[in-house]
Amino acid sequence: MDLGTRKILDRSFTAVGVTSILLMATALLVVIVPIFTGGIGAIFFKGTIEHRKLQYNEFGKGDLDVLQRQIVETDSYREKVFRMLEAFEVEMELMEPDERSAYSPKYKKVRDLLSHLFGPLPGEMEPILLRYQYGVTRWDEAEESLHKLMFVTKWDYSNPDEMAKPYFVPRSEEFEGTALAGLFPYMESNLENMLLPEQTFYWGFITERSLDAHIFGGIWAEIQGTFFLAVGAMLFAFPLGVIAAIYFTEYAKDNFFTSILRSANSTLAGVPSIVFGLFGLAFFINTVKVSESKSVLAGSLTLAIMILPTIIRAAEEAILAVPKTYKEASLGLGSTKWRTIMTVILPAALPGIITGGIISLGRAAGETAPIIFTAAVSVGATIGLADVFSSPTPALSWNIYNLASEHEAANEIRHVQYGMVLALISIVLLLNLSAILLRARISKKLKG
Repeated sequence: MDLGTRKILDRSFTAVGVTSILLMATALLVVIVPIFTGGIGAIFFKGTIEHRKLQYNEFGKGDLDVLQRQIVETDSYREKVFRMLEAFEVEMELMEPDERSAYSPKYKKVRDLLSHLFGPLPGEMEPILLRYQYGVTRWDEAEESLHKLMFVTKWDYSNPDEMAKPYFVPRSEEFEGTALAGLFPYMESNLENMLLPEQTFYWGFITERSLDAHIFGGIWAEIQGTFFLAVGAMLFAFPLGVIAAIYFTEYAKDNFFTSILRSANSTLAGVPSIVFGLFGLAFFINTVKVSESKSVLAGSLTLAIMILPTIIRAAEEAILAVPKTYKEASLGLGSTKWRTIMTVILPAALPGIITGGIISLGRAAGETAPIIFTAAVSVGATIGLADVFSSPTPALSWNIYNLASEHEAANEIRHVQYGMVLALISIVLLLNLSAILLRARISKKLKG
């Protein structure tokens, strides 16, 4: 191959490599940026007076004197809205039955939207569910609710060749000439005075419990559950994986039995995670009965089996990377084989072993399928260490799926879903970062 052709090939491979890196970075940004912007919105947002009421009543947080002054201020603006509603109700009683029947569903819709904004209206019974006891807690939701109050959504079916298109008609037209006609311009002009939005740093999203199926509150139970499951899996898988790696590299002979074991380990590494979940249910819960039903213990054991092949392979490669001269020198000085393994080979292989372990820990923290049948619940409180043997737990990976696909108010709690995703990604990234730092520190010590 002449020099010119070699240069062309080198430049081509360089261009392909740089392009691949740029494409990967772009794809990563496309995924990460929406997650970050959506997730950070769960902590930094404009909170309304209803959010501050909730925080004080449910968590005891906030300044009561300031809150009471703000409640008096907002009630002075809301009172005019309530008077308009009362006046319209009196007006409806004087209407003809047909006219009253026509206005009744439209008026009910207005009351429902106002209840969503402010909480229970005067004369209404105290709701049982917490989500109906307070109005909107976030200003962006309040603006959406105001738009629904101000306009009626209708659909244009005039063009048979196109899908129906939505258009908006002012709701005030439905109540023109009635006592309720002035409600709509008043709401548009004074919504801020009725809700008093303030820029809020809601650290409680990380540290507080969830309320009313994640409509309010935080995700601490999910973070704690993810930690318990991942750490529990490592407590089982890490020592077994390292021992198995020592056996494969230092004791196992090259025979049929060893070949079968290696093949089984490689096969397990490629098994879909849902299969591990079904195995955990059938073996750990139904056969061995480590718990009566779902529990952190059963989930940790299932995750341990799933990450065990990865830990074995990583530990094996780390041990094989240790120079043979280390082992020969130790044995030459009269040390036993086991002592050589424990005092020479394992310390030298420790950076690689720990890196593989922490990467496996990150995988265990992010898995959903293995814990569906063995450990995870959709809604639950935080559990103590004594409860891990018998109690299930919420977990970030499962609850992200559950809130995004099965929650009745999925569209209203997008900030919670994004916040959970951001928390999970942050945990995994921190675990990987800790692996890099720990490996560098141990390598530095080994080099003296």
